[in-house]
Amino acid sequence: MIFLRITLVLAGIAAFVAFTTSMPGKSYAGKPAPLSPEEKQLSANLKSHVERLAGTIGERNIIHYKSLQEGAEYLEKSLSGDGYAVGSQEYIADGKTVRNLVAELPGSLRPSEIVVVGAHYDTVFDCPGADDNTSGTAALLELARLLRATHPARTVRFVAFVNEEPPYFQTANMGSWVYAKKARTAHDNIVAALSLETVGMYSDAADSQHYPAGFGLLYPSQGNFIAFVGNVASRDLARDTIRSFRRSTGFPSQGSAVPGWIAGVGWSDHWSFWQEGYPAVMVTDTALFRNPNYHQPSDKPDTLDYDRTARVVRGLAAVVSDLAK
Repeated sequence: MIFLRITLVLAGIAAFVAFTTSMPGKSYAGKPAPLSPEEKQLSANLKSHVERLAGTIGERNIIHYKSLQEGAEYLEKSLSGDGYAVGSQEYIADGKTVRNLVAELPGSLRPSEIVVVGAHYDTVFDCPGADDNTSGTAALLELARLLRATHPARTVRFVAFVNEEPPYFQTANMGSWVYAKKARTAHDNIVAALSLETVGMYSDAADSQHYPAGFGLLYPSQGNFIAFVGNVASRDLARDTIRSFRRSTGFPSQGSAVPGWIAGVGWSDHWSFWQEGYPAVMVTDTALFRNPNYHQPSDKPDTLDYDRTARVVRGLAAVVSDLAK
């Protein structure tokens, strides 16, 4: 009887692991194709954004408030230059006015159904934040540029969030939670939210990738992939996004939809959407589990791989297009 119970428990655990980690399609393996002219331009654009934000402007947070404002102004100018009307969602944090920035592609057939693509543009204290999260912010700008001439069936909103980093992380002054709460109050029908969180660091070296306890048994030891991470409630979205990415893009990818309390799973703006009942997935290079410069002064523009990031962003353009159909 005890043996049977143990067997059933182990079978249940195995079934749950398979349910949360099994993803459609296969991760790309093999030599990547040469960058296309479009991808070369995309790589150059990403580098330019990161060098301006994380290099010229630098650390961006409440302590460095002037730089935080300069970062917002740069994003606003970039989005406006691509033809978007940019809205500001302002609020007060510690006596200072901060803002989320919103640019929208209106849906042509089902405009009330909304796909949010977001990234936070602030940085942690004493860190220029090239990967965290200027890489995600640069990806947001380039996705908006790549998709500006499209006519999606659903509405696509590109949102740059403020105040993701401590001391605002998972508090009422976290920019993405301010946004998600207002969306819920307005009864916005957000059918999918993608959080672009650290997407610029890649390595083919052995043991360059680390994980929360136990996950190393399931995933590769080389940090050369992009990850799609959701909670269990967002499993369908996680599967949809990685299916689309793998179908369109020759780049390694991994995915999971696991309990949100596991270390790292909820550590970005997708968490805010989970709190308001919206499906959301983080797209990430896994940050601290790969990048030795995470939250350090050494998180600088010259540490990132812009060519690989360009491949990822090109694939994400296809993902957003599919989600918006």
